[in-house]
Amino acid sequence: MFPTVSHFLEYLFGVQIPLPFNTFGVFVALAFIAGYWAFSQEFKRKQALGILHPVRKLVTVGKPATSTELVLNGLFGFLIGYKLVHALLNYKLFVNDAQTVLLSTQGNLLGGLFFAGLFAYWDYKEKNAHKLDKPKTVEVIQQPNELMGNLIVWAAVWGFLGAKIFDNLEHWDTFVQDPIGGLLSFSGLTFYGGLICGGAAVLYIARKNGIKPLHMLDIGGPGMMLAYSVGRIGCHMSGDGDWGIVNLNPKPFSWLPDWLWAYTYPNNVAGEGVPIPGCTGKFCNVLPDPVYPTPIYEVIICFILFLFLWKMRHRIKSPGTMFGIYLMLNGIERFCIELIRVNTKYHVAGIPFTQAELIASLLFLAGLLLVGYSQRNKEKLANY
Repeated sequence: MFPTVSHFLEYLFGVQIPLPFNTFGVFVALAFIAGYWAFSQEFKRKQALGILHPVRKLVTVGKPATSTELVLNGLFGFLIGYKLVHALLNYKLFVNDAQTVLLSTQGNLLGGLFFAGLFAYWDYKEKNAHKLDKPKTVEVIQQPNELMGNLIVWAAVWGFLGAKIFDNLEHWDTFVQDPIGGLLSFSGLTFYGGLICGGAAVLYIARKNGIKPLHMLDIGGPGMMLAYSVGRIGCHMSGDGDWGIVNLNPKPFSWLPDWLWAYTYPNNVAGEGVPIPGCTGKFCNVLPDPVYPTPIYEVIICFILFLFLWKMRHRIKSPGTMFGIYLMLNGIERFCIELIRVNTKYHVAGIPFTQAELIASLLFLAGLLLVGYSQRNKEKLANY
């Protein structure tokens, strides 16, 4: 496995380049980029069709930087410099344990002060260059796709918080033993928590800018499926624990690669399994028995589902139908994967289920209801 980018580069080129990037984090970033692309394409398509419309806004131009703006920019710069300079001066520690360096209270005071002054001065000069003797209010036209930068930031922040909250609820016993560590840890993220909280944040921002909820949901369906597929590559390559149950069954086809049927996830970041003989360092465990590599299954399945949604989007006219189909496909895919995936089991009235199975079932039902509502109200929603 490749717990860090350095491990991957060493595998490709045989050269050890110490970089402070873990593989999972890189693919999360790539997932956001993939989602951004798909969202942007759908925004532009719906704008061209006249479904989404520009919004007129009044903005005041020519104002100098206020004291509050300078202080906030200075504070942001201080945090950047405080951690960045400390990380560079302790680069070896940063490479080996970036989480400890970033989340600790340790930092470089001089670096923080330098960047605080730099950011505050930068904001002052920028505002001063456009300052008018008498600020004026003007009307600007904002195209819907221009919201993407704002939407992606809100989706990232609230999606991460939601993913952490749902993961800690799922692993409550571990969370209560170390709640601070559980909340601040970069590992342990639940997709459905990110989907629910990130999606709610996006809908809020979209609604504030005149985009109807059903249209925003339809725009998001294909992009979220693509982003999930890309993100799961990071889960598989890093071995973050999202694998399946033990699989000792013989391969059904001789041509099928071993790693695609049953895999032991050597050097996994979860630290699960037994020590690897002769291995030294942080990532030196391997599973004693091979398991179903469920992350790579989801990569393949969700990419195929994305292609299906991407092809179908031109044919779907009624608002809400696209997102309803996405919910149904998402629910079916995840429910099926849960059948062979390691996860925490709950029992109610003697019925065992996982958190993901429950949410997947609810999402499927919600998608079914949404498609039914959309199709029954085609004429009503025609001018939605």
